Amino acid sequence: MNTLHQVPAFDAGDVSQRGYAAVMFEAVDILTRLLSPVVPHIAHALWHKIGVGEVQAVIDAPWPTPDAAALVKDVIEMGVQVNGKLRGRIAVPATASDAQIRDLAHADEGVQKHTAGKPVKKVIIVPGKLVNIVVTG
Repeated sequence: MNTLHQVPAFDAGDVSQRGYAAVMFEAVDILTRLLSPVVPHIAHALWHKIGVGEVQAVIDAPWPTPDAAALVKDVIEMGVQVNGKLRGRIAVPATASDAQIRDLAHADEGVQKHTAGKPVKKVIIVPGKLVNIVVTG
């Protein structure tokens, strides 16, 4: 809802913005369906007001199904710690190997500042979440 609220106004009648209007229409449709178990009377009134539904009542509308392909990320943001303290964040390709992740972590400015001149004792990688670099000294 917060994201929908931040969308700038658009002209639904403008041919160049029809795709934009279709996305907003689908978002309102899904939002109304999700609201129906919590506030059924309001959702029903909204359903009829916006004219979204292919069925008469929102309660009869099917629950939205997520698209599994849309949930897959190409890039993952990982935190980088030095001796257990967060020192930076890196963007890593989802298919990156441990060696690539290690190289990206060592290249981060915040990490370099805290590991400069210190020997690295161990690098612990929690896939998709965290890199912890243990240094001595």
